[in-house]
Amino acid sequence: MASGSSGNCYYLGTAEYGILIDAGIGIRTIKKVLKDYNIDFSQIIAVLITHDHADHIKTVGCLGEKFNIPVYTTESVHNGIDKSRYVEETLYGSRRIIHKETPFQIKDFNITAFEVPHDSTDNVGYYIEYGNHRFTFATDVGHITDTVSKYICQANHLIIEANYDEEMLRFGSYPLFLKERVASPTGHLSNKEAAEFLATHYHTGLKNIWLCHLSKDNNHPELAYKTVDIRLFQEGIRVGKDVNLIALKRTTPSEIFEFD
Repeated sequence: MASGSSGNCYYLGTAEYGILIDAGIGIRTIKKVLKDYNIDFSQIIAVLITHDHADHIKTVGCLGEKFNIPVYTTESVHNGIDKSRYVEETLYGSRRIIHKETPFQIKDFNITAFEVPHDSTDNVGYYIEYGNHRFTFATDVGHITDTVSKYICQANHLIIEANYDEEMLRFGSYPLFLKERVASPTGHLSNKEAAEFLATHYHTGLKNIWLCHLSKDNNHPELAYKTVDIRLFQEGIRVGKDVNLIALKRTTPSEIFEFD
């Protein structure tokens, strides 16, 4: 539904129910996007939160307390949400505590949260199994650790950060402290870093790659796509034949992707 510093929200669902990953956009926008794609809002049975930065939690209080949708994340992230000035409603009955690398079940989704390096109170990615499908969400990744790599390499369907172009960041308008924060090991993943990892860790089970959380000021979808496409091609991996590649736009919802 949205992917970037202005707000992040993803939907993963079956014909009967679905979950949200992050809730950093307004409730009206969430409802409108779902309606536009003929998905009833009442089908949302859970929200998974990656971390407590504002662009990932803006609507979590409303979803949890007004609509009684369980909100799953680590205790540290929940504590960060409690302290955030961007969340109006404190989570009480909707609060669900999960633990990293301890699988839990939401209907037919088998979910594992895993450690991701980022400068938030705490930060996780999600590995979600449904039937023969394996989805990995890895956003706001300062650098790819062995743990992050493990879950990326199991995915059929991968949502991975490609936040910034290194040249655009270096010569852009950000103050030095912010440039250093973005490029740090607890900041964000660049196009080049994502491309290099994907090219050197590709496996034939990987069918779809979505590049997410693109910067407004230091990236654009065509550049992120091209950087990854060229690096994959150098390793003999052909986009469109061996794997599908999509660069997600910041505020424009993607199409619905359906899997057998």
